[in-house]
Amino acid sequence: MRLEQERTRLLSRAQSAVDNARAEAAVLGELRTAQQTLSEEMRRLYQQRDRAQTDLVGGIPIDSEYIIFIIDTSGSMFRYAWPKVIDQIIETLKVYPKVKGIQVMNDMGAYMFPGYRGQWIPDTPARRQALIDRLYTWNAFSNSSPVEGITAAIAAYSSPDRKISLYVYGDEFTGRSIREVVEQVQRINRAGTGGTPRVRIHAIGFPVQFANPPHLQQTGIRFATLMRELTRRNGGTFVGLNAFR
Repeated sequence: MRLEQERTRLLSRAQSAVDNARAEAAVLGELRTAQQTLSEEMRRLYQQRDRAQTDLVGGIPIDSEYIIFIIDTSGSMFRYAWPKVIDQIIETLKVYPKVKGIQVMNDMGAYMFPGYRGQWIPDTPARRQALIDRLYTWNAFSNSSPVEGITAAIAAYSSPDRKISLYVYGDEFTGRSIREVVEQVQRINRAGTGGTPRVRIHAIGFPVQFANPPHLQQTGIRFATLMRELTRRNGGTFVGLNAFR
């Protein structure tokens, strides 16, 4: 009788151990499933975060495949803001690790590299370095108005099958009418199938003129006014710097 009771007790303990092992295995399975689900969710969130960081830098969308720099090469820019201009262009290039093409013109529409007129400069490390090296001595004639460069770039490179961003670097607008410029650009920068202009226009304003007495700041104010309106209407962003050194 005693042996039978002991046998029953041992069998009960063994069954309990099996049940516990099964329960533990089930719990571990649920934990693994939960961990896998969490890991997949975390990967998805990280991808969204990385995509958000990639597509927007400093408030400027960087989703374009081609970039064009329009640079004011006037005396005021070259004498007082040029090192900052070069720094800004280098920073802009950094957030575009690889594009399909680059172009550089001054505010008059003059090409930095005339041999690439009407073409795209290939995006290679060597060409990027050549672009930066050329900036240090590039001092083409300028009338301190970005209009000619903007319109020449859109006319030459706008295409419905290209994502293009145009970056304007300047400090003043000496033209006659802001409204005429805005309307002219709107006519030539036609909206694509999605209703947005074919060429995004971004601008960086350098506060060179604001170092002058108030009565000499008017061209700087007009540049900021013009570029705020152009960027707003053409899918871009205007960034006004508070220092040029």
